[in-house]
Amino acid sequence: MRILLIIAALSATLAQAAPEPSAATAAHDDLGQLLVDKGLVTRLGDQIGQVRQSVSNKASELVFNSMGFLGVRYKYGGNSAETGFDCSGFVRAMYEQTVGLILPRRADEQAAATQTIDKSELQPGDLVFFNTLRRAFSHVGIYVGDNKFIHAPRPGAEVRVEDMRVRYWQTRFNGARRVEGANQP
Repeated sequence: MRILLIIAALSATLAQAAPEPSAATAAHDDLGQLLVDKGLVTRLGDQIGQVRQSVSNKASELVFNSMGFLGVRYKYGGNSAETGFDCSGFVRAMYEQTVGLILPRRADEQAAATQTIDKSELQPGDLVFFNTLRRAFSHVGIYVGDNKFIHAPRPGAEVRVEDMRVRYWQTRFNGARRVEGANQP
């Protein structure tokens, strides 16, 4: 089941029409080859759970890059794959490495520094915030599409993709934010 969620999230974020080869097309080809190599699809054209929306190259690259860190262990205060990540350290590292934007260190600071959007406006690469410590904006993840997000959840866990429709996340959802410049072509 976990593998299907990951495949669906990857496919959803990379489902875009690009008339000419681009970085996003190359990333899509790499993803397709990875899925074929792992025996998860039978041919490059197969995609699971495609999303109809178009995403920018930067957001697509951000999500694709983030998926490369699945399985990295959680570490409080962590901000690298070598040491592990906490939620805000993971988000900060992904934005810095992929988009070149440096976000504040803490989740609540990231919320304050980004543009509020409605949940219905979420696009891959946007940030989703949750109240997990009895205070607003205490947890953050990166939206990947199809109501799923990638994050570093808690001590003893690893970076993973989760569904925002799960009751736990639904009841703790604090809001969605857009990082200015991240979803621009």
